Amino acid sequence: MTLKLYNYFRSSTSTRLRAALNLKRLDYDYVPVHLVKGAHRAAPYTTLNPQGLVPALELEDGTVLTQSLAIMEWLDEAYPDRPPLLPEGPVARARVRALAQMIALEIHPVNNLRVMNHHAAAVGGDAEAVKRAWFQHWVHTTFVPLEAMLATSPDTGLYCHGDRPGTADCCLYAQIWNNRRFEVDMTPYPTVTRIFDALDALPAFASAAPARQPDAG
Repeated sequence: MTLKLYNYFRSSTSTRLRAALNLKRLDYDYVPVHLVKGAHRAAPYTTLNPQGLVPALELEDGTVLTQSLAIMEWLDEAYPDRPPLLPEGPVARARVRALAQMIALEIHPVNNLRVMNHHAAAVGGDAEAVKRAWFQHWVHTTFVPLEAMLATSPDTGLYCHGDRPGTADCCLYAQIWNNRRFEVDMTPYPTVTRIFDALDALPAFASAAPARQPDAG
């Protein structure tokens, strides 16, 4: 039995975990969970993950792991012989975790589908325009300092930290795919854009992109 990844093609948390699994060179069965149709809010998925969120990773023994950042940490701990997602050294690891958390804990929670839908319903009017403006606001709020941190740090290399992609890159790559969907202007973020382009040239990331998943479209 291989790993089973329960995910949705357009979910940024799913995209980041797909990229992480690819970087670790781990095979997995792709199990689609359609968020728009509400498959995540009903059995059998809620039996697997009572929180009703994606992604979830089912291990060979039936254990189910949730929350993408926690799963990525587990991947490094469970497969230390595979390419690492975190660099060596406590300071370097703290930097990468901070960059990842800026995206995963500051942007994503407020731009989650359920949050945006709730906000749009409360505001009224053109729901898509409301969601797009909300999404763009919170991306820019974090991307301004993110760009500055990446552009000025000597630890930034070809990727977010040095010349080996890892946890922060997985988060950044997934976020920018969502940015494209909501028409975020990336002009103010040349360093972020450069890193994304470098990541998109790697098979591990390109094959994790939303449009290339079996449930896309």
